[in-house]
Amino acid sequence: MTICSFAPRSLVLAGALIGIFTFGAVAQQPANPPAAAAQPAAPALPPGSPLIGRPADSEAAAKLAPVAPPPIAAALDKLPTAKLKVPAGFNIEVYAAGMANARSLAEGDKGTVFVGSRLVGNVYAVANKDGKRSVKVLASGLHRPNGVAFRNGTLYIAELSKVSKIDKVEDSLDSPPKLTMIYDNLPKDEAHGWKFIAIGPDNKLYVPVGQPGNNVLHDDAHGQIRRMNLDGSGVEVVARGVRNTVGFDWNPETKQLYFTDNGRDWMSEDVPEDELNRVTKVGEHFGAPYCLQGNISDPEFGWGHSCSEFTPPVGLMGPHSASLAHKLK
Repeated sequence: MTICSFAPRSLVLAGALIGIFTFGAVAQQPANPPAAAAQPAAPALPPGSPLIGRPADSEAAAKLAPVAPPPIAAALDKLPTAKLKVPAGFNIEVYAAGMANARSLAEGDKGTVFVGSRLVGNVYAVANKDGKRSVKVLASGLHRPNGVAFRNGTLYIAELSKVSKIDKVEDSLDSPPKLTMIYDNLPKDEAHGWKFIAIGPDNKLYVPVGQPGNNVLHDDAHGQIRRMNLDGSGVEVVARGVRNTVGFDWNPETKQLYFTDNGRDWMSEDVPEDELNRVTKVGEHFGAPYCLQGNISDPEFGWGHSCSEFTPPVGLMGPHSASLAHKLK
């Protein structure tokens, strides 16, 4: 894109006059004016901070700063279910309550609902027996145990930098064993470090690794989706150019992987849009950090790249919509 700028003659003359007056004022200053008071440097942001790149001195941008979630679970009578709207023929009700910072869900073979959390370090189990539900803390003291997945009696739990499992978990909800780690070769970056995991139709565990910041050039260990055998072996990268996916599923007919990807911040309120992507071959690159929403070159890293180099999204989800998990049935 070429930007042309034209300055009216009056403005050019005004600029010349301002320059003359400024020169005269400078000429009258003493030879060694007192040094200006040093301004305190802004505190450095930690690596990967979501505030990196936020426009300075912008009241509107300052209002978009991340808001910490409440530290405790909302009381049952405080949940605003009556204000939620659903399509005709659907109903909404509270299934279980009392789980602080609940984030991801997985259902067991015996009706147990397993719940991961992003901040409090707990994995919960909602047992459903004889029509009565009870909430149990299955594991605690973990580091961002966001991701949970279930297959053939085993619960898989993804923390920030490792994946563990509990075998025959529904047989030991009251006295669960310690976690067995199956994979720990994951980065430890906090930014986009929490994991959403799922098990595909190929019986492999899929684990994303987000960018370690808002939109950054990174090494080969970030910005991707990996898959592995259920024992943690046979790891390979199935998708690259992924900024931060928080949900994926497989087409039941084609078995192709679809994933959402949250777009970068601090570019504008209108772009880029979040993406819905489809993986058609192992190792496809979906653009980040060079190309955004399939058709916008990143203002910082897009130089020297064309969006035609990368796989475009199959759908756009709106700007800053923070698109999460979805199901294809």
